[in-house]
Amino acid sequence: MDVELQILKHLPRDAQPTVALVDEYCAEYKDLFKEVRNYECFKYLHLGIISPIKRKSLPEIAKVVSINSAQSLHHFMVNSDWSVKKLKNRRLKKLKRALNGQAITVVIDETGDRKKGKKTDYVARQYLGSVGKVDNGIVTVNAYGVYDNITFPLCFKVFKPKGTLKEGDKYKTKIELASEIITELINQGFNIELVLADSLYGESSEFIKKLNEYELAYVVAIRSNHGVWLPASQSVRANKWCKFERTFSNQKSETRYIREIVYGKRRAITYWEITTDPETMPENSTTFIMTNLQGDLKKTLGDLYGLRTWVEYGFRQCKQELGWTDYRLTNFQHIEKWWEIIFCVYTMISLNSPAFLALTQKSEITPQIKQTSSADFSHHQQWNHGCGWKNTLNNFRLIVQPLLLFWLVYPWINIFPNSNLFLGFNHLINAMNQFKPFYASG
Repeated sequence: MDVELQILKHLPRDAQPTVALVDEYCAEYKDLFKEVRNYECFKYLHLGIISPIKRKSLPEIAKVVSINSAQSLHHFMVNSDWSVKKLKNRRLKKLKRALNGQAITVVIDETGDRKKGKKTDYVARQYLGSVGKVDNGIVTVNAYGVYDNITFPLCFKVFKPKGTLKEGDKYKTKIELASEIITELINQGFNIELVLADSLYGESSEFIKKLNEYELAYVVAIRSNHGVWLPASQSVRANKWCKFERTFSNQKSETRYIREIVYGKRRAITYWEITTDPETMPENSTTFIMTNLQGDLKKTLGDLYGLRTWVEYGFRQCKQELGWTDYRLTNFQHIEKWWEIIFCVYTMISLNSPAFLALTQKSEITPQIKQTSSADFSHHQQWNHGCGWKNTLNNFRLIVQPLLLFWLVYPWINIFPNSNLFLGFNHLINAMNQFKPFYASG
């Protein structure tokens, strides 16, 4: 709209543009932010979080997106009144629309991160998976989806230790939080074909009952000393080891061994051991699992449970690439906003992976570009032609690179004017805006 007309009619100004791929994705969330400045901060955070800077703290993001002060970003996280619940619901609806009824695997796990001191909400001495021991930190129960080897974030819930509860809080175990997540995803309408979880959840009758309530298939880890009630006349027996090839997402394979453990008579629920070496059964590479899947599982069960490693990989992407732990906030309401924005950025990247693009684009995709100009972006020497999440992130970073570089040198252009350099950057940034990957909308 014409700026002069906006002023005359006292209309709100338009948000400052960034890069087309970020602006188009964020546009579906625009109505959740009452003020233009808040919506701009939402976009700037997306741009900063996908940038290659190592620490995604608000001051560092402010520098890379050319904001004079990080105060506006801090105000957006702490004082603005946008709803994290509405943002999450909008993101989940967007994912569900993109999946278009396709079945997904849901992986449940918890993660813990170290936090010093006692000022941050819900920080306590507890077991932290990231360091493998009890330490001071904060823990969340998380759900990730897996579709065609691409992970995407679904939900997270913070675990609140008894000694950290605030007024109005109710203590809930990790099992209860995981059960609530499953219910929430079912109510959202996701088509869940399989649930994977570690032994904390596999050993919980309450969690298994919740899965059975929704008639969900599951493969869960159990402890090696897992017990099953048997009549005195029945015994436990282990079948022979069967060798199979464990196929990974990069299509490489390794030899594994699997055998069924039968408790008395065969039941609807079966128990299995998977290992790399049936002679020594190394602790770090031997898994005991329980499943309600039926049929000949010897060749498929290992790969199915292997998908659970995507949680570790997926959350590593959040932590290392997107800055899950880089917040400098102590109030959980503010931390929750940060984490949800991280999930929004993660979702943006996942939706533009070839696996999701292929859901609606009939033609073969190599790479994930919808060409709208004569230029072929994939000719860039650092363009990544792989199909994974990190490949997509790499290419996104190349697309936003010219704008970030322009913002970096702009103060010098002000001091030493160079019209050719200015016009050259403008031309290059406009070219980047021709990159039009698919987004689920409508």
